[in-house]
Amino acid sequence: MKSILIKDTTREERIKIVAQSLNVCGQECQFCNGCDTLGGGSVDAIYQPYIDGLKEISEINAETRGGVVH
Repeated sequence: MKSILIKDTTREERIKIVAQSLNVCGQECQFCNGCDTLGGGSVDAIYQPYIDGLKEISEINAETRGGVVH
């Protein structure tokens, strides 16, 4: 498996990584947005710092699990 670290990916690759990760069931339901169903906010917005090359996915996940989302 190829590395998903910011240093090893392009912005376009990071967009694909996030999109593929969020498409859990394979369906493209009109109102589906993962955690937003549970009131957690837009999932793709949570991963925008990764797409922009500012934070690794592991950092974002740790913040989210800890209840702190910046």
